Amino acid sequence: MSQENGKKVLLKVENLKKHFPIMRGVFRRQVGAVQAVDGVTFNIYEGETLGLVGESGCGKSTTGRVVLQLLDPTDGTVEFKGRNLTKLSKNELRRERRHMQMIFQDPYASLNPRMTVGNIIGEPLKIQKLGNAADRKKRVQELLRVVGLNPYFVNRYPHEFSGGQRQRIGVARALATNPDFIVADEPISALDVSVQAQVVNLLGDLRDQLGLTYLFIAHDLSMVRHISDRVAVMYLGRIVELSATEEVYNHPLHPYSQALLSAIPMPDPDREAERKRIILEGDVPSPAHPPSGCRFHPRCAYATDICKEQDPEYRNLGQEGIKHWVACHHAEQFM
Repeated sequence: MSQENGKKVLLKVENLKKHFPIMRGVFRRQVGAVQAVDGVTFNIYEGETLGLVGESGCGKSTTGRVVLQLLDPTDGTVEFKGRNLTKLSKNELRRERRHMQMIFQDPYASLNPRMTVGNIIGEPLKIQKLGNAADRKKRVQELLRVVGLNPYFVNRYPHEFSGGQRQRIGVARALATNPDFIVADEPISALDVSVQAQVVNLLGDLRDQLGLTYLFIAHDLSMVRHISDRVAVMYLGRIVELSATEEVYNHPLHPYSQALLSAIPMPDPDREAERKRIILEGDVPSPAHPPSGCRFHPRCAYATDICKEQDPEYRNLGQEGIKHWVACHHAEQFM
Protein backbone atom coordinates (compact mmCIF):
# COMPACT_ATOMS: atom_id res chain seq x y z
CA MET A 1 0.00 0.00 0.00
CA SER A 2 1.37 3.42 -0.96
CA GLN A 3 1.50 6.33 1.48
CA GLU A 4 0.63 10.00 1.15
CA ASN A 5 1.27 12.55 3.89
CA GLY A 6 1.92 9.70 6.30
CA LYS A 7 -1.45 8.05 5.54
CA LYS A 8 -1.88 4.69 3.85
CA VAL A 9 -3.75 4.93 0.53
CA LEU A 10 -6.25 2.04 0.52
CA LEU A 11 -7.99 2.95 -2.75
CA LYS A 12 -6.57 4.96 -5.64
CA VAL A 13 -8.83 5.99 -8.52
CA GLU A 14 -7.30 7.68 -11.58
CA ASN A 15 -9.11 9.16 -14.59
CA LEU A 16 -12.03 6.76 -14.14
CA LYS A 17 -14.63 6.83 -16.92
CA LYS A 18 -17.88 4.99 -17.56
CA HIS A 19 -19.71 5.76 -20.80
CA PHE A 20 -22.93 3.92 -21.64
CA PRO A 21 -23.41 3.53 -25.43
CA ILE A 22 -26.55 4.91 -27.10
CA MET A 23 -27.68 2.42 -29.75
CA ARG A 24 -30.19 3.17 -32.53
CA GLY A 25 -31.56 1.68 -35.71
CA VAL A 26 -32.28 -1.84 -36.90
CA PHE A 27 -28.58 -2.76 -36.79
CA ARG A 28 -28.12 -1.25 -33.30
CA ARG A 29 -25.33 1.11 -34.27
CA GLN A 30 -23.79 3.31 -31.62
CA VAL A 31 -24.75 6.96 -32.21
CA GLY A 32 -23.40 8.43 -28.98
CA ALA A 33 -22.66 7.75 -25.32
CA VAL A 34 -23.98 8.80 -21.92
CA GLN A 35 -20.89 10.07 -20.07
CA ALA A 36 -22.05 8.99 -16.61
CA VAL A 37 -18.54 9.17 -15.13
CA ASP A 38 -15.95 11.13 -17.08
CA GLY A 39 -12.45 11.39 -15.67
CA VAL A 40 -12.79 11.00 -11.88
CA THR A 41 -9.62 10.96 -9.73
CA PHE A 42 -9.38 10.56 -5.94
CA ASN A 43 -7.69 8.59 -3.15
CA ILE A 44 -9.27 7.07 -0.05
CA TYR A 45 -7.03 6.59 2.96
CA GLU A 46 -7.16 3.62 5.31
CA GLY A 47 -9.74 4.13 8.08
CA GLU A 48 -11.36 7.27 6.66
CA THR A 49 -14.78 8.05 5.22
CA LEU A 50 -14.92 9.94 1.92
CA GLY A 51 -18.33 11.50 1.28
CA LEU A 52 -19.43 11.78 -2.37
CA VAL A 53 -22.22 14.32 -2.91
CA GLY A 54 -24.11 15.89 -5.80
CA GLU A 55 -27.51 16.13 -7.47
CA SER A 56 -29.39 13.06 -8.64
CA GLY A 57 -28.00 11.83 -11.96
CA CYS A 58 -24.51 13.28 -11.53
CA GLY A 59 -22.83 9.85 -11.55
CA LYS A 60 -22.29 9.14 -7.82
CA SER A 61 -23.78 5.64 -7.73
CA THR A 62 -22.17 4.70 -11.04
CA THR A 63 -18.80 5.75 -9.60
CA GLY A 64 -19.33 3.45 -6.60
CA ARG A 65 -20.28 0.50 -8.79
CA VAL A 66 -17.33 0.99 -11.16
CA VAL A 67 -14.94 1.28 -8.20
CA LEU A 68 -16.10 -2.18 -7.03
CA GLN A 69 -16.02 -3.47 -10.64
CA LEU A 70 -19.74 -4.23 -10.61
CA LEU A 71 -19.64 -2.24 -13.84
CA ASP A 72 -16.67 -2.43 -16.22
CA PRO A 73 -14.94 0.94 -16.61
CA THR A 74 -14.60 2.53 -20.04
CA ASP A 75 -11.18 3.89 -19.09
CA GLY A 76 -9.02 4.62 -16.06
CA THR A 77 -7.63 2.56 -13.18
CA VAL A 78 -8.83 1.50 -9.72
CA GLU A 79 -6.08 0.33 -7.36
CA PHE A 80 -7.06 -1.42 -4.12
CA LYS A 81 -4.17 -2.12 -1.75
CA GLY A 82 -1.83 -1.57 -4.69
CA ARG A 83 -3.58 -4.03 -7.04
CA ASN A 84 -5.18 -2.74 -10.22
CA LEU A 85 -8.71 -4.19 -10.10
CA THR A 86 -9.36 -3.43 -13.77
CA LYS A 87 -6.66 -5.94 -14.80
CA LEU A 88 -7.76 -8.86 -12.61
CA SER A 89 -9.36 -12.03 -13.96
CA LYS A 90 -12.87 -13.01 -12.81
CA ASN A 91 -11.51 -15.53 -10.31
CA GLU A 92 -8.97 -13.05 -8.90
CA LEU A 93 -11.67 -10.39 -8.64
CA ARG A 94 -14.00 -12.79 -6.84
CA ARG A 95 -11.31 -13.45 -4.23
CA GLU A 96 -10.62 -9.71 -3.90
CA ARG A 97 -14.32 -9.00 -3.33
CA ARG A 98 -14.00 -10.56 0.10
CA HIS A 99 -12.21 -7.36 1.14
CA MET A 100 -14.62 -4.85 -0.42
CA GLN A 101 -18.39 -4.83 -0.17
CA MET A 102 -21.42 -2.65 -0.90
CA ILE A 103 -24.45 -1.44 1.04
CA PHE A 104 -27.21 -0.80 -1.49
CA GLN A 105 -29.59 2.13 -1.59
CA ASP A 106 -32.95 0.37 -1.46
CA PRO A 107 -33.34 -2.11 1.43
CA TYR A 108 -36.61 -3.32 -0.12
CA ALA A 109 -35.11 -4.27 -3.50
CA SER A 110 -31.64 -5.44 -2.42
CA LEU A 111 -32.81 -8.36 -0.23
CA ASN A 112 -34.15 -11.54 -1.86
CA PRO A 113 -37.75 -11.96 -0.55
CA ARG A 114 -37.53 -15.75 -0.93
CA MET A 115 -34.46 -16.13 1.28
CA THR A 116 -34.37 -16.09 5.07
CA VAL A 117 -32.28 -13.47 6.83
CA GLY A 118 -29.80 -16.17 7.83
CA ASN A 119 -29.31 -17.24 4.21
CA ILE A 120 -29.04 -13.62 2.99
CA ILE A 121 -26.30 -12.71 5.48
CA GLY A 122 -24.57 -16.08 5.14
CA GLU A 123 -24.49 -16.09 1.34
CA PRO A 124 -21.19 -14.15 1.02
CA LEU A 125 -19.57 -16.64 3.39
CA LYS A 126 -20.83 -19.52 1.26
CA ILE A 127 -19.63 -17.93 -1.99
CA GLN A 128 -16.19 -17.24 -0.51
CA LYS A 129 -16.12 -20.75 1.05
CA LEU A 130 -15.48 -19.45 4.55
CA GLY A 131 -16.16 -21.95 7.32
CA ASN A 132 -18.60 -24.86 7.51
CA ALA A 133 -22.40 -24.66 8.05
CA ALA A 134 -22.08 -24.42 11.85
CA ASP A 135 -19.41 -21.68 11.61
CA ARG A 136 -21.55 -19.72 9.16
CA LYS A 137 -24.62 -19.94 11.42
CA LYS A 138 -22.61 -18.69 14.38
CA ARG A 139 -21.16 -15.85 12.30
CA VAL A 140 -24.62 -14.78 11.07
CA GLN A 141 -25.96 -14.60 14.64
CA GLU A 142 -22.91 -12.61 15.69
CA LEU A 143 -23.46 -10.15 12.80
CA LEU A 144 -27.11 -9.67 13.73
CA ARG A 145 -26.02 -8.72 17.26
CA VAL A 146 -23.40 -6.31 15.87
CA VAL A 147 -26.02 -4.39 13.84
CA GLY A 148 -28.50 -4.30 16.71
CA LEU A 149 -30.94 -7.07 15.71
CA ASN A 150 -32.09 -10.16 17.57
CA PRO A 151 -29.83 -13.13 16.60
CA TYR A 152 -32.87 -15.42 16.69
CA PHE A 153 -34.34 -13.64 13.64
CA VAL A 154 -32.27 -15.85 11.31
CA ASN A 155 -35.31 -17.82 10.06
CA ARG A 156 -37.45 -14.77 9.30
CA TYR A 157 -37.97 -13.25 5.84
CA PRO A 158 -37.29 -9.64 4.74
CA HIS A 159 -41.00 -8.70 4.54
CA GLU A 160 -41.25 -9.21 8.31
CA PHE A 161 -38.91 -6.28 9.00
CA SER A 162 -39.20 -2.49 8.81
CA GLY A 163 -37.12 -0.42 6.37
CA GLY A 164 -34.52 0.46 9.00
CA GLN A 165 -34.22 -3.17 10.09
CA ARG A 166 -33.82 -4.29 6.48
CA GLN A 167 -31.01 -1.83 5.97
CA ARG A 168 -29.32 -3.21 9.10
CA ILE A 169 -29.60 -6.66 7.50
CA GLY A 170 -27.91 -5.19 4.39
CA VAL A 171 -25.14 -3.80 6.61
CA ALA A 172 -24.71 -7.22 8.28
CA ARG A 173 -24.43 -8.87 4.85
CA ALA A 174 -21.74 -6.37 3.82
CA LEU A 175 -19.79 -7.13 7.02
CA ALA A 176 -20.01 -10.92 6.65
CA THR A 177 -16.61 -11.47 5.00
CA ASN A 178 -14.87 -8.97 7.32
CA PRO A 179 -14.07 -6.44 4.53
CA ASP A 180 -11.66 -3.50 4.72
CA PHE A 181 -13.60 -1.21 2.36
CA ILE A 182 -17.34 -0.59 1.95
CA VAL A 183 -19.19 1.51 -0.62
CA ALA A 184 -22.37 2.82 1.05
CA ASP A 185 -24.59 3.86 -1.87
CA GLU A 186 -27.13 6.31 -0.41
CA PRO A 187 -27.85 3.89 2.47
CA ILE A 188 -30.34 6.22 4.17
CA SER A 189 -32.24 7.86 1.31
CA ALA A 190 -35.06 5.26 1.30
CA LEU A 191 -35.52 5.38 5.09
CA ASP A 192 -37.74 7.46 7.38
CA VAL A 193 -36.04 10.55 8.79
CA SER A 194 -36.37 9.14 12.31
CA VAL A 195 -34.35 6.05 11.31
CA GLN A 196 -31.69 7.74 9.16
CA ALA A 197 -29.60 9.02 12.09
CA GLN A 198 -29.64 5.56 13.71
CA VAL A 199 -28.21 3.92 10.58
CA VAL A 200 -25.56 6.64 10.11
CA ASN A 201 -24.52 6.34 13.76
CA LEU A 202 -24.32 2.55 13.35
CA LEU A 203 -22.01 2.96 10.33
CA GLY A 204 -19.83 5.38 12.30
CA ASP A 205 -19.60 3.00 15.28
CA LEU A 206 -18.73 0.06 13.02
CA ARG A 207 -15.99 2.09 11.35
CA ASP A 208 -14.41 2.82 14.73
CA GLN A 209 -14.80 -0.74 16.07
CA LEU A 210 -13.75 -2.67 12.96
CA GLY A 211 -11.35 -0.20 11.31
CA LEU A 212 -13.48 0.11 8.18
CA THR A 213 -12.99 2.51 5.28
CA TYR A 214 -16.06 3.97 3.53
CA LEU A 215 -17.01 5.65 0.30
CA PHE A 216 -20.25 7.22 1.55
CA ILE A 217 -22.49 8.30 -1.34
CA ALA A 218 -25.40 10.61 -0.46
CA HIS A 219 -27.24 13.79 -1.31
CA ASP A 220 -28.12 14.60 2.33
CA LEU A 221 -25.37 17.12 3.04
CA SER A 222 -26.02 17.24 6.79
CA MET A 223 -25.49 13.49 7.16
CA VAL A 224 -22.37 13.62 4.99
CA ARG A 225 -20.90 16.31 7.24
CA HIS A 226 -21.66 14.17 10.29
CA ILE A 227 -19.90 10.99 9.11
CA SER A 228 -17.24 12.05 6.55
CA ASP A 229 -13.57 13.00 7.02
CA ARG A 230 -13.35 14.44 3.50
CA VAL A 231 -15.98 15.40 0.94
CA ALA A 232 -15.94 15.21 -2.87
CA VAL A 233 -18.54 17.24 -4.79
CA MET A 234 -19.61 15.75 -8.12
CA TYR A 235 -21.32 17.46 -11.04
CA LEU A 236 -22.24 15.86 -14.38
CA GLY A 237 -19.75 13.00 -14.18
CA ARG A 238 -16.81 14.94 -12.74
CA ILE A 239 -15.50 15.86 -9.30
CA VAL A 240 -15.44 19.66 -9.07
CA GLU A 241 -14.21 20.03 -5.47
CA LEU A 242 -12.55 17.80 -2.85
CA SER A 243 -11.15 18.63 0.58
CA ALA A 244 -11.51 18.03 4.32
CA THR A 245 -15.17 18.14 5.39
CA GLU A 246 -15.04 21.36 7.42
CA GLU A 247 -12.92 23.04 4.72
CA VAL A 248 -15.54 22.33 2.03
CA TYR A 249 -18.49 23.28 4.26
CA ASN A 250 -16.93 26.47 5.64
CA HIS A 251 -14.91 27.64 2.60
CA PRO A 252 -16.39 26.20 -0.62
CA LEU A 253 -14.39 27.34 -3.66
CA HIS A 254 -16.67 26.10 -6.45
CA PRO A 255 -19.95 27.92 -7.27
CA TYR A 256 -21.78 24.58 -7.48
CA SER A 257 -20.61 23.59 -3.98
CA GLN A 258 -21.74 26.99 -2.71
CA ALA A 259 -25.20 26.47 -4.19
CA LEU A 260 -25.53 22.98 -2.68
CA LEU A 261 -24.44 24.14 0.77
CA SER A 262 -26.79 27.12 0.72
CA ALA A 263 -29.69 24.65 0.65
CA ILE A 264 -28.83 23.15 4.07
CA PRO A 265 -31.31 24.51 6.66
CA MET A 266 -29.78 26.19 9.73
CA PRO A 267 -31.11 25.48 13.24
CA ASP A 268 -30.72 29.14 14.22
CA PRO A 269 -33.77 31.02 12.78
CA ASP A 270 -31.97 34.40 12.88
CA ARG A 271 -29.01 33.13 10.85
CA GLU A 272 -31.41 31.28 8.52
CA ALA A 273 -33.27 34.54 7.83
CA GLU A 274 -30.04 36.48 7.16
CA ARG A 275 -28.26 34.11 4.79
CA LYS A 276 -28.64 34.25 1.04
CA ARG A 277 -29.95 31.17 -0.74
CA ILE A 278 -28.29 30.46 -4.11
CA ILE A 279 -30.85 29.27 -6.66
CA LEU A 280 -29.40 27.56 -9.71
CA GLU A 281 -31.12 28.40 -12.98
CA GLY A 282 -31.97 25.81 -15.61
CA ASP A 283 -31.75 22.03 -15.49
CA VAL A 284 -28.73 19.74 -15.31
CA PRO A 285 -27.48 19.27 -18.90
CA SER A 286 -27.70 15.82 -20.45
CA PRO A 287 -24.60 13.65 -19.82
CA ALA A 288 -25.03 12.46 -23.41
CA HIS A 289 -24.35 16.03 -24.62
CA PRO A 290 -22.33 17.83 -21.91
CA PRO A 291 -21.54 21.54 -22.42
CA SER A 292 -18.18 22.64 -23.77
CA GLY A 293 -15.55 24.04 -21.41
CA CYS A 294 -16.63 23.95 -17.78
CA ARG A 295 -19.70 21.73 -17.53
CA PHE A 296 -21.26 24.02 -14.92
CA HIS A 297 -21.00 27.24 -16.94
CA PRO A 298 -24.63 27.29 -18.28
CA ARG A 299 -25.90 27.53 -14.66
CA CYS A 300 -23.07 29.55 -13.11
CA ALA A 301 -23.49 33.23 -12.13
CA TYR A 302 -19.71 33.82 -12.41
CA ALA A 303 -19.16 32.25 -15.86
CA THR A 304 -17.05 34.17 -18.40
CA ASP A 305 -15.87 33.40 -21.93
CA ILE A 306 -13.01 31.20 -20.73
CA CYS A 307 -15.51 29.00 -18.84
CA LYS A 308 -17.38 28.30 -22.09
CA GLU A 309 -14.23 27.50 -24.05
CA GLN A 310 -11.72 25.79 -21.72
CA ASP A 311 -12.10 22.86 -19.36
CA PRO A 312 -10.89 24.12 -15.94
CA GLU A 313 -7.78 22.51 -14.47
CA TYR A 314 -8.34 20.38 -11.36
CA ARG A 315 -5.87 22.07 -8.99
CA ASN A 316 -4.91 22.26 -5.34
CA LEU A 317 -5.60 25.68 -3.79
CA GLY A 318 -5.30 24.54 -0.18
CA GLN A 319 -3.43 26.56 2.42
CA GLU A 320 -1.65 25.73 5.69
CA GLY A 321 -1.08 22.11 4.69
CA ILE A 322 -4.75 21.37 3.90
CA LYS A 323 -5.29 20.07 0.38
CA HIS A 324 -8.26 21.68 -1.33
CA TRP A 325 -8.81 20.49 -4.91
CA VAL A 326 -11.12 22.47 -7.16
CA ALA A 327 -11.95 22.65 -10.89
CA CYS A 328 -12.92 26.30 -11.47
CA HIS A 329 -11.29 29.12 -13.48
CA HIS A 330 -12.36 31.73 -10.89
CA ALA A 331 -11.87 29.81 -7.63
CA GLU A 332 -9.32 32.38 -6.31
CA GLN A 333 -12.02 35.02 -5.94
CA PHE A 334 -13.77 32.87 -3.31
CA MET A 335 -10.67 32.37 -1.14
